[in-house]
Amino acid sequence: MAPTVPRWPGRPIEVRRDPGSSWPGAVTSASTGTGDALAGWPGAAAPSAGGPTDAGDGASDVRDLREPAHRVSPKATSMWMTAAAVLHLFPLGAMAAWLILDHSRRSIQWPVLAALLVLAVLHVGVSPFWRYRVHRWEVTDEAVYTQTGWFSQERRLAPISRIQTVDAQFGPIERLFGLGTLVVTTASAAGPLHIAGLERGTVERLVAELTRVAGLTTDDAT
Repeated sequence: MAPTVPRWPGRPIEVRRDPGSSWPGAVTSASTGTGDALAGWPGAAAPSAGGPTDAGDGASDVRDLREPAHRVSPKATSMWMTAAAVLHLFPLGAMAAWLILDHSRRSIQWPVLAALLVLAVLHVGVSPFWRYRVHRWEVTDEAVYTQTGWFSQERRLAPISRIQTVDAQFGPIERLFGLGTLVVTTASAAGPLHIAGLERGTVERLVAELTRVAGLTTDDAT
């Protein structure tokens, strides 16, 4: 169940037909997704360049899969490095045990160890920084935009009118760095949208506001 967050002070949001404008309180494309990303509430930042425009017939073109405006928190790189390091402890530990207990297969063991070390260096030392450059998010009056990936990249959006549930996830490593994940579920066969690496305060505010704007109740946002 999403945490209960007090209603943000100020006048309620007026849902507009201009999905290009950033979610009220969000900062410009230089945003790092930190907890003060919504500090400017109420009031919206200037529309992002290249964003969707009004279709002119009363229906906005929310299917424009443009690049979202905001980066995740810079602390996400440390979180991803930690998670990757923990993951590689198991195969490297098993490899060390094999080297200690079996001295007869060195011609096989050294190439395997080298491959494991290369994978670990790429996953721990390169992947988190590349993911930080790629992962972006944005919430507008009409849609939630995400961009994720590493080798392959994916852009998705969830129209506000189609949101079914909004959830906040805080895993053990995320809590260690004060971060969390926003999960937005729609009826899409592609599954829910995940925005990982956001400051905990940003996640809680987005859950509260998306729940309210999408016409959901807090009890249903699970």
